[in-house]
Amino acid sequence: MTASDIIRDLQLLPHPEGGYYRETYRSAHTLTTTEGHTRSVSTAIYYLLENEDKSHFHRIKSDELWFFHQGQALEIILLTPGQPTRLTLGPDFAAGELPQAVVPAGVWFAAQLKRPGYGLVSCTVAPGFDFADFELAERAALLREFPQAAEVVERFTRL
Repeated sequence: MTASDIIRDLQLLPHPEGGYYRETYRSAHTLTTTEGHTRSVSTAIYYLLENEDKSHFHRIKSDELWFFHQGQALEIILLTPGQPTRLTLGPDFAAGELPQAVVPAGVWFAAQLKRPGYGLVSCTVAPGFDFADFELAERAALLREFPQAAEVVERFTRL
């Protein structure tokens, strides 16, 4: 299978942060957030990165769980105090790759493939994803907040 086959067969669309996605689940059950917004209890998507695609730095207001399916290992970079934290999703558990990882609510994060090819994952968000809770990073603001991470901030942000 190629990335094009998967994009076609799973009916994936371009994602604003980079890569391709399609929502596959949105809970009919809702909750009210501490900010007073109504959100689905949980949502899920397929997400695919291909070759040089990047998921640019962004954050959401909910926890996000990532699940590896197939293809190349995918690195998730989280901006935390100190140096960036890196998690690798992939099939080689002996090499430290993980089948799943959690990105905590409110943390800036980005992703890329470790090697050329494609990586197919799923992401589950709880409380459920809403684009109103999505914030794409601005380079200058991230550089002020995380000057020690300038190299990754510049690589994973748009001007």
